[in-house]
Amino acid sequence: MQVHQHVSKSFSAIIFCTLTFAQAALSAEPASLDKIMAGEHRSDANRARDTYRHPRETLDFFGVKPTSTVVEVFPGGGWYTELLAPYLRDNGNYVAAFPAQAVKGLKSFQDKLATRPALYDKAKIVPLGTPTALDIRPEGGADFVLTFRNVHNWIDDDNVDAFMKSFFNALKPGGVLGVVEHRAKPGTRVKASIETGYMTEEYVIKHALMAGFALDAKSEVNANPKDTKDYKKGVWTLPPVLTEGEIDRAKYLSIGESDRMTLRFVKPLK
Repeated sequence: MQVHQHVSKSFSAIIFCTLTFAQAALSAEPASLDKIMAGEHRSDANRARDTYRHPRETLDFFGVKPTSTVVEVFPGGGWYTELLAPYLRDNGNYVAAFPAQAVKGLKSFQDKLATRPALYDKAKIVPLGTPTALDIRPEGGADFVLTFRNVHNWIDDDNVDAFMKSFFNALKPGGVLGVVEHRAKPGTRVKASIETGYMTEEYVIKHALMAGFALDAKSEVNANPKDTKDYKKGVWTLPPVLTEGEIDRAKYLSIGESDRMTLRFVKPLK
């Protein structure tokens, strides 16, 4: 009986240790993207955008992992920062390439990071300066450069090619450029894109290829067939901007956010 009790105690100790190590391992695991999406650090308004922006499916399509080094180009108010910075915090790197000339926006972004040090303390900010002097390369090179709804902002100043080349240089060989952009009807002229914010896939792909990228895949995850793309005030007519105010507000809310292309480009290994 004494032997039996000794064996039972030893067995219990082994089980206890095993469970303890398992719990420690679980607690050390990075938070899942779904858990971060549901986090209380996100406002109701930002969570409401998930249904249009499909962040988990979009990041899965690009191939982002918790161990990745990700450069987000011009994160604006930090909608994706709220997801990427916590997701990459423990085992990866999140780098925000922010236009230094947008002083007020940069200060607001820095203030946002300061409010949640437990989530954002390891996020880095690098300047997104004039394209000819731009260097957004994190130490060791980036696995991903991601840009969400930004390309239309660059065409008026004819900076698209310079930016694309800087993204190419920032990536490791085999690295991914992920682009989400308001999608124009095929054949839309560049002047109309400047005025409306809608870009053709043909334009974005052409300029990425000119920088040296290869088009790896397209996704319809951010498509919206309700978007007619014929608004007097362009894409900003739709949410979240709703530039028409109360005019036809219910109509535009029922359409939702814009129809978007989602493109994955790769920097060739050689």
